[in-house]
Amino acid sequence: MEMVPSEEKQLVPKEIGSAAEEPRVLCIVQDTTNAKTVNERLTLNLPASTTVNKLYEDVAHKAGYVNGTFCLAWANTGNMAPLDQASEMSLVLSGFEAGKRNFLQLTDKDGEQPQIASDESGTADSSGLEDSSQDRFIGPLPRDGTVGCSSDYSSPSYSYSSILNKSDTGYVGLVNQAMTCYLNSLLQTLFMTPEFRNALYNWEFEESEEDPVNSIPYQLQRLFVLLQTSKKRAIETTDVTRSFGWDSSEAWQQHDVQELCRVMFDALEQKWKQTEQADLINQLYQGKLKDYVRCLECGYESWRIDTYLDIPLVIRPFGASQAFGSVEEALQAFIQPETLDGPNQYFCERCKKKCDARKGLRFLHFPYLLTLQLKRFDFDYTTMHRIKLNDRMTFPEELDMSPFIDVEDEKSPQTESCTDSGAENEGSCHSDQMSNDFSTDDAVDEGICLDNTSSTERVLKPKSSLTFELFSVMVHSGSAAGGHYYACIKSFSDSQWYSFNDQHVSKITQDDIRKTYGGSSGSRGYYSSAFASSTNAYMLMYRLKDPSRNAKFLEVEDFPEHIKRLMQREKESEEQEKRQREIERNTCKIKLFCMHPVKMMMVENKLEVHKDKTLREATEMAYKLMDLEGVVPLDCCRLVKYDEFHEYLERSYEGEEDMPMGLLLGGVKSSYMFDLLLEIRRPDQVFQPYKPGEVMVKVHVVDLKSESIAAPVSVRAYLNQTITEFKQLIAQATGLCAETMRVVLERCYNDLRLLYVPNKTLKAEGFFRSNKVFVESSDSTDHQAVFTDSVLWKLLDRHGNTIRLFVSLPEQSPGSLANRTSCPKASADSEDSLEGAKGSRKSVETILEESTEKLKNLSLQQQQQQQQQHQQQSSSTSDSQKSSEHSDFEHIESPAQEPDAASQSSQTENCTRAASDTENQFPSEDRSDSDANNDRSTSSVDSDILSSSHSSDTLCNADSGPLPLANGLDSHSITSSRRSKAHEGKKETWDTAEEDSGTDSEYDENGKRKADSQYLYFKAEPYSQEDGSGEGQKCLLVHVDKRITLAAFKQNLEPFVGVPSTQFKVFRVYANNQEFESVRLNETLSSFSDDNKITIRLGRALKKGEYRVKVYQLLVNDPEPCKFLLDTVFAKGMTVRQSKEELLPQLKDQCKLDLSIDRFRLRKKTWKNPGTVFLDYHVYEEDINISSNWEVFLEVLEESERMKSMSQLAVLTRRWCPAQMKLEAFREVVLESSSVEELKEKLSELSGIPLENLEFAKGRGTFPCDISVLEIHQDLDWNPKVSTLNVWPLYICDDGAVIFYRDSTEELMELSEEERNELMKKESSRLLKTGHRVSYSPRKEKALKIYLDGGPTKDPGQD
Repeated sequence: MEMVPSEEKQLVPKEIGSAAEEPRVLCIVQDTTNAKTVNERLTLNLPASTTVNKLYEDVAHKAGYVNGTFCLAWANTGNMAPLDQASEMSLVLSGFEAGKRNFLQLTDKDGEQPQIASDESGTADSSGLEDSSQDRFIGPLPRDGTVGCSSDYSSPSYSYSSILNKSDTGYVGLVNQAMTCYLNSLLQTLFMTPEFRNALYNWEFEESEEDPVNSIPYQLQRLFVLLQTSKKRAIETTDVTRSFGWDSSEAWQQHDVQELCRVMFDALEQKWKQTEQADLINQLYQGKLKDYVRCLECGYESWRIDTYLDIPLVIRPFGASQAFGSVEEALQAFIQPETLDGPNQYFCERCKKKCDARKGLRFLHFPYLLTLQLKRFDFDYTTMHRIKLNDRMTFPEELDMSPFIDVEDEKSPQTESCTDSGAENEGSCHSDQMSNDFSTDDAVDEGICLDNTSSTERVLKPKSSLTFELFSVMVHSGSAAGGHYYACIKSFSDSQWYSFNDQHVSKITQDDIRKTYGGSSGSRGYYSSAFASSTNAYMLMYRLKDPSRNAKFLEVEDFPEHIKRLMQREKESEEQEKRQREIERNTCKIKLFCMHPVKMMMVENKLEVHKDKTLREATEMAYKLMDLEGVVPLDCCRLVKYDEFHEYLERSYEGEEDMPMGLLLGGVKSSYMFDLLLEIRRPDQVFQPYKPGEVMVKVHVVDLKSESIAAPVSVRAYLNQTITEFKQLIAQATGLCAETMRVVLERCYNDLRLLYVPNKTLKAEGFFRSNKVFVESSDSTDHQAVFTDSVLWKLLDRHGNTIRLFVSLPEQSPGSLANRTSCPKASADSEDSLEGAKGSRKSVETILEESTEKLKNLSLQQQQQQQQQHQQQSSSTSDSQKSSEHSDFEHIESPAQEPDAASQSSQTENCTRAASDTENQFPSEDRSDSDANNDRSTSSVDSDILSSSHSSDTLCNADSGPLPLANGLDSHSITSSRRSKAHEGKKETWDTAEEDSGTDSEYDENGKRKADSQYLYFKAEPYSQEDGSGEGQKCLLVHVDKRITLAAFKQNLEPFVGVPSTQFKVFRVYANNQEFESVRLNETLSSFSDDNKITIRLGRALKKGEYRVKVYQLLVNDPEPCKFLLDTVFAKGMTVRQSKEELLPQLKDQCKLDLSIDRFRLRKKTWKNPGTVFLDYHVYEEDINISSNWEVFLEVLEESERMKSMSQLAVLTRRWCPAQMKLEAFREVVLESSSVEELKEKLSELSGIPLENLEFAKGRGTFPCDISVLEIHQDLDWNPKVSTLNVWPLYICDDGAVIFYRDSTEELMELSEEERNELMKKESSRLLKTGHRVSYSPRKEKALKIYLDGGPTKDPGQD
């Protein structure tokens, strides 16, 4: 089909461009139900009026499927629910776009493959499968039919629909819970073993004896029945793992499949005791072998018989570079005896002396089902890491085991004459013991005579009866650190090989089996390619070829009666699940909101309603969901379309009460672009109709006289209305006069726009879905002022910038301020106040009580001064400055105090004032008499920042009483939530001092407080914490303009803390309860948002040029070389010696360190590394860069300081003694230059090593550069060929570098294997304790256990 570009620059069929009147919809359908069709596309060009039902018919016809056996879903969304097949809605109304490409996916329905419309197509399909199976990829988790697929294991494109299902292969897959691929591989192998499956079916579960949930055989039985009879493409294994006693965390633990096989067989044996299946595992999987030692002088043989469930075959012998090439070679090596001679001679009981002997293993009996484990996981003693051996090892499809059976017993007369006592099978090893290397077992049982009972094993010795047929290959792909398991299994029904890869089941060929031999060239990436060398066979299962014993699978009609009943129950359960899915598929799930009349808050819930339920029924469901029964009548509630983000009521549904919700909401979808609101009215009100196209406006009425902003009134308008018409609409809703009305639109955060053009439309002014306006209508002269200079603008500006903070004050008791001064007073009685502070010990409570009386006098004094200021319009006098700097405040009453006391001093509003009118933020403000009134009332506490009763520079009284707001909302809560959303995207910055200038001063160059340079709003009131954190804890609820500086904020908090702002610190509390000190006094609170928490702590705040410093002690030879001592303060311009002098008394008082000033040094600290040694004459900020929250090392010296100049270099040296496998303690060497020759001379002088034999190397990593003694001799770069230390590869340019040195003539101590292992354990423990790198630190694996009692017991010491 020819394609042409459309208006949207997309390629569309040419017919669309030439279509007549009706537009057409282009549907592109991807069939994901079959691996062969997943890359194909079906294209349908349909009229826009086509119904969804007709679309299904057209797709069924074009795809060749029976209509109703598949689903169509959107392809460009995550988990979009399928389109409703019964829908009569047109494609356009269902979300399709005309003139554009609409991508759909054809998926299976209820887990079942779509039915082919004709038998011919089905035949062709199956034949095509045979052709394509030659090239099918069977590696880890294939995604499509291509070879070499490199998709990641967790590819998001993976889905049930992208794999072959039961209709193609006849088999069902298993869902991978997370990392349970090893379990799935073993379960599928057991399921495909006829003898095991049939025996499991013959066992009958007695519900009276055990809980079915905890019964492992019963859950395996259920799983096998589902694998054989289910119509699903894959089933879950959670019930099986639950019977193991596993929780969800086990799904994230990957284990070894051979280990699982052993543990599961042990668990089944325990569960099957006293039943017919008690010996099933032994009958099928157990073999016998003989572990023997034979004297080469007299022929005497000592032996014991062991049993095994699997045979571990070595891939590469220890110390060898060449691997075994085949399973036969590995089996021959397994039974190859070793000679015990020299120091390993064997003490012969017959010869009564040590003799040369031969030790080995002989197979006596092979099991019916032979399991071979290829030991691909090994330990590399060179790298000290666990590794995977990916060498090639072939295995035959038919394995003849007759060459490996024991025939020496018939030829050896000495075995018959053995008379030594012993017990047969004593210490016999099971499969877990067999996993060890038998050749290393020196412990041999006493001699046991071999009697004629061994003749029972000889029945299997004829060659014809020892041929085994391969039927399962469990493959591992990945590395020793982790990977993926899947199984290649041959069906005994049709001799066809299949790949069971979790959910994916597909046919494979012998070529695919040969690709699992391993050893192929290519990338060794984790999942890098289809058959990289990391993908190879790990466990093989063979079955003895014996027609008399080889069983066939039980067919459904031959099932025992209890299995038939189980199958019926599972079928009914599956049908019920299918019906439930159908209900889920037809259920609309949408967010529901409601302003709850009792809780007085917006409540959110999820409404789940069937698509056929009417709006009236859905309203009743929402009414019950919101717990409104008995609160409001049902007829006072209705559902409306709602946009929660914009707080916008889109439309109401008048006259549509009987319409189905599916039609009303636009179909069943996984998510909707809108929400529903359960709207509530009073009985005397009438619901207002909301029409599409209207915009919602929240109108806040502003009262300039009381400086209050009322709660919002909702008004709906049209975008084409003019400002004049809009004012008339507001006048009707609020009762204000439209002629004198000023309307201010808040377009975005604090962006205020005065709407003054009468004929301009709302759309032109920037109105959107949901809008917020402030209106004011009064006769004041404020109308004549420029908007940005008006009182209205100032009030709205303050409202938009005010935030609410929770401040926790420090706990204090009487006398806690003994060593602190009270707030300095700049007024006439300041001297008396200071003297009183010095002469007495006043508590915060006492100070607060005294200042309560002063507050009244101060308010009157300020009023008089303020009136004089407005009359004179001149700069403020020194008296007014002093008055403004008063730290007067009210006493904070605890919640337990009497109401009278609380009402007298309930809250305080404190406003910083301008130093002069010329500096005032509002110089042109006209004030009325009412503006200076101290006793005005304000609105409720909830909206106090909107309706504060204070004027621009008046200290105000408390609010009078709460004003209830409609619907439980107020303008403050709406604004604060908006503000919070606006701040959500901002990255919070931690408050730290400037590195170049330190903490900003609280005072400017003229000695004036910077906090006094601007008028900014501040209001505080006490509140009680709900968490009850301590009796003496005091908290404040502070409303403050966030443009205030930290210095001004601290000044306003002085009355409540009870000490000057220089004597307390401000800490910001973050979400995780971490506290960070705010120290930048010149920065504003703009990074804070509503409801942030602040903690005040007593302590001297930093002045300009001061830095808070953390001091750590450097202990170079301690296991913990870095020890915190104390916090202190260093100042710009201070010398290092001065800082040491200040540290001495602090070290003595706080750390009990009594030091001499010449016997310790300070040095640079970079994380844990010691750096530059600071000399006494160095000056901070001149010679030494210093920053906020700086860290420094303090090092105690054994002798006087040897570092005298910056040209010297101090390095820390440590001798390595290879003959003793020991590292000596650190010793400091001071060099006059960076010469390697000087370093060697100093080390030679220090250690006595001749200069020509001395070798050195630089330590790696962070101090103390710990390294294992097993690695240091060969891992470090010894004796680098350089002449100076400051060049590559050393780069030693600063003090504190670590140098290891040794004597090159000293030989390394020889260690036995046991000594090496013991030393490795000690070194690992030592390095773990010091927090440094461990040479071998494998991922800690959780032990694989199956709990027979239903679950693990909680062991406190268990990890």
